[in-house]
Formats: sequence, structure tokens, C-alpha cells
Amino acid sequence: MISESFDTSIGHLLRDLAPQVLGAVARRHGDFAAAEDAVQEALIAAAAQWQSDGIPDNPRGWLYHVAIRRMTDHLRSEVARRRREDTVATALSFDYAFVPPPDAELSVDQDDTLVLLFMCCHPALTSSSAIALTLRAVGGLKTGEIANAFLVPEATMAQRISRAKQSIKTSGIPFSMPTDSERAERLGSVLHVLYLIFSEGYTSSVGAELQRTDLSNEAVRLARKVRELLPQDGEVAGLLALMLLTDARRTARSGPNGELIPLDEQDRALWNRNLIEEGVALISETLSKGSIGSYQLQAAIAAIHDEADRVEDTDWAEILALYGLLEKMSDNPMVSLNRAIAAAMVDGPAVGLELLTVLDGDSRIAGHYRLDAVRGHLYEKSGNRERAIAHYRAAAERTASIPERNYLLSKAARLNELRDA
Repeated sequence: MISESFDTSIGHLLRDLAPQVLGAVARRHGDFAAAEDAVQEALIAAAAQWQSDGIPDNPRGWLYHVAIRRMTDHLRSEVARRRREDTVATALSFDYAFVPPPDAELSVDQDDTLVLLFMCCHPALTSSSAIALTLRAVGGLKTGEIANAFLVPEATMAQRISRAKQSIKTSGIPFSMPTDSERAERLGSVLHVLYLIFSEGYTSSVGAELQRTDLSNEAVRLARKVRELLPQDGEVAGLLALMLLTDARRTARSGPNGELIPLDEQDRALWNRNLIEEGVALISETLSKGSIGSYQLQAAIAAIHDEADRVEDTDWAEILALYGLLEKMSDNPMVSLNRAIAAAMVDGPAVGLELLTVLDGDSRIAGHYRLDAVRGHLYEKSGNRERAIAHYRAAAERTASIPERNYLLSKAARLNELRDA
């Protein structure tokens, strides 16, 4: 929703505030599509004005009132077009010349974002459309980034988001926290959205930055709020644990120039032990309660990595077993990709490479850069430098992430030097 052509600190602030303000405006007017348009206009205005005038004392209030003014202006235009000024004149008794003071009072609480999250995941929408819409409205992801997460073309995703917004407009979905039964219907989509927002923040799929901490931090914050709402749900706890255990490695996974450092080369002394302890305690508690879901299994895998003091101490056999369970539970080619890596660590790279051949027939991942990147890694481990170089270069051509591209090209260059030495 937000341009990158202004100061980074302002950009991060606007991303944090956007879903909160959108929630408040949608709650007041009940028209999600119009509210999103109005908030987008307010964000554009803020990007231009704050750059020169500075950030107001109450930036959220500023955005809210500008968005409300935009909504009112649009409504007035619509009223004029339909020649119904007299009918709605009283309803629109609003000071159109109002310029929001920097300390404007605003009735917006943080829970509006959570309400927005559940509203966008309404069962009136298809699961994929609901998730895509929520990633845009709550996560602030661009259409291309969402398309990357779903492994579909950007044009396809744009149509999906547009249809979802229209469905909400015509369905009369109320802006309110759903009932207990409604929450249960929407929870799967809500958790998947938070997972994707966190994933995009932890490893950005496009651009010059390896990580977008504004997204990963927001995903963790919302996951904590969902857990407060549903403290007994094992998958909610599992997802939060997964985020904490993964985010614990954040500082160690990039170098001084922002370059990518893979897991097996990270300085584990830089890992956040407080997050690791919290995540391990959380997943240990939820696993003891019986029913196990995919987020719990992924959190258990992350815990095994985080509890190993050295990379050679990692229990890859246990990780392989957990990926086997996860693969049976979910139809996700990325799970199969990770299982192939674990199998290579346990039984050798040839076994991992054989498992990857199955994925060549899966249209969701065939041709994806990660498949080439993993092949390059496994061929390197097997000593086949020629093929490793080819796959690293192919992966570098396909990724839209500059840090990942640089990492893959550096791997290919290093192997090329060894080959020619």
C-alpha cells in the first residue's frame, strides 16, 4: 500500500499504522473497499507532507482524520452525482475544511487490527482470496510479494484481491469481532496469513533488504494477541513458538553489509536466548496436550535447530522424522523441499537429490528458484561442482531478492574458482 520513495523511518511508521487506521475507518463507515482507498490516499498525503513538515505528535490521529475527510469527500461527490444532496445534508454535517491537529484525539485501539484480521478472513471469501486480501490490508504487502508467497503470477493475484474486496462490499460483512463459532471457521486462514506475513518479514522475497522487521514484528505482535484470545489452541501456540524460535536467529543471519549468512554458518552466540527459551517452553507445553498440527511440528523443528550449540550437534534424524509427519499432514511443496534437505543430511546428498525429482512435476514449485538453490547445495555436497554452479546461477536469475541473488552468485563464483584452481 505504501511507496518506498520517502524516508525509511516514515515508511516503517506508515506500515505499522496503516492496518490500525484502516480498521478504525472501516469500523466507522462499514465499507472496506472505500476505507482502503481513503487510507491509501491518507498514506500518500502523509508520505509527502511528513517528509517536509516532520511527523506529527499523533500520527495515527492525523492519518485517521485525513482518511475520514477523504471518505466524506468521496461520499459528497457521489451524493452530488445522484442529486441527493438534500437527503443526506444532515448526515454529512462535517467540517470539510478540517485540518487534523497533531494532537487530535482518536478512538482507535490496537484490537482494531485484530478485528480487521478476522474480518478479512471471512468464510464468504475463498480461503486463498481471504488470505491474499488480509496480507494486503493487515500486512501491507504489495501484490507482487503476495503472488510470490502463493507461487502465482502477479496479475492472477491482483484479480484475486480485487474480487475479494468486491465480495466484502456486496456481502454486508459487519466490522466486528466474530463469535466463538465464527472464529473457529476463520482461524485457519488467520494463522496462515500471520505465517506468511512473518515469512515475508524474515526473508523478503523482493528488493535490496534481506529482512523486513516491521512485518515480522507485526506478525509476532498479532500472534500474541490471537493467543490471548485463544489461549488453549495448540496451533495458535505452535505458530507463536515457531515465530519466536525463528526470529531468535535474526541478528546472526546477515553480515555487516546486509549479506545473507546461512544457518550452518551463523554465529550462534548472537542468537536471542530469551526468545529461544520462550519458544521452547511454549512448544513443549502445547505438544504435551495431545493433538498436533503443522505449526507445532514446524516449531518443534525450529526448536531442534535452536537448541543445538553447534551445527554438527543438530539432530537431523529427528528433523527428518518430523518433516515426514508434516509432509503427510500438508500438501505443500516447500515442506517436501525441506524434507529432501533433511534426508540429504541424514542419508547423503544423492538421496536428497532423488527426492527433488518428484517436485519437478509439481507446477507450484517447478522452476522456482529455491528448487535450483537446493539442488546447487546438494550437488556441491556431492562434489559435483559443475552442476552446483549451474543450479546456483539458475537460482540467482530467478530470485527477486538481491541479498539472496548475491549469495547464490557468490557460491557459484567460489566453486568456479575452486574448479579452475
